[in-house]
Amino acid sequence: MQNDKMDEYIKLNMNEYLPLRDVVFNTLRQLILKGELAPGERLMEVALATRLGVSRTPVREAIRKLELEGLVVNIPRRGAEVARISEKNLRDVLEVRRTLEDLAVSLACRRITEEKLLELKRANSYFELSLSTDDATTIAEADEKFHDLIYLATQNDKLLQLMNNIREQMYRYRLEYIKDANKRRALVAEHKVIVSALEKGDEEAARKAMWKHIENQEATVAQNLSFR
Repeated sequence: MQNDKMDEYIKLNMNEYLPLRDVVFNTLRQLILKGELAPGERLMEVALATRLGVSRTPVREAIRKLELEGLVVNIPRRGAEVARISEKNLRDVLEVRRTLEDLAVSLACRRITEEKLLELKRANSYFELSLSTDDATTIAEADEKFHDLIYLATQNDKLLQLMNNIREQMYRYRLEYIKDANKRRALVAEHKVIVSALEKGDEEAARKAMWKHIENQEATVAQNLSFR
């Protein structure tokens, strides 16, 4: 961990219904997903326990769980560190997302209600408004809300469950994409094409628009992270 971070206090995302180990786990996971604990950053138990104001035990347990999720790796003779974003991981996650989003927009075309369509339009307006904040986390969360409404419009609980299972991994790449300020306005336009297709019930147009949307994300993230 960088020396200038060693003395920084980390605020726990407290939840009275969760044991401390889960609170520590959720806090560290959010810090990783938002990039506040950067890829390659070492996770030293003593230092983290001090910054969190807890003992080493819940930190150790949280790191193990994060390793199972693929957000942390254990390097021989170095210890635990935040997993770097690899080209393979990006491809794996977006291949799954592309398939699920394809199904989602197809089902949403058939099942979206006027109420949900109006919510979706408002969500894209809010997303556009969020661009003025220039805060990547705020923008990424607004983008996530837009896509969540499409999933809800499918009225398919199993699909929602599958999307939730890869939510954290998708968020990590979504945030990397949002960090590229030059691409943010294009997202608004892409969202509008998707909304228009859903409003018309045009499954083919909706699927093509979503495919392009995700393909652009993959290309931009890969370029920004200098994958070869």
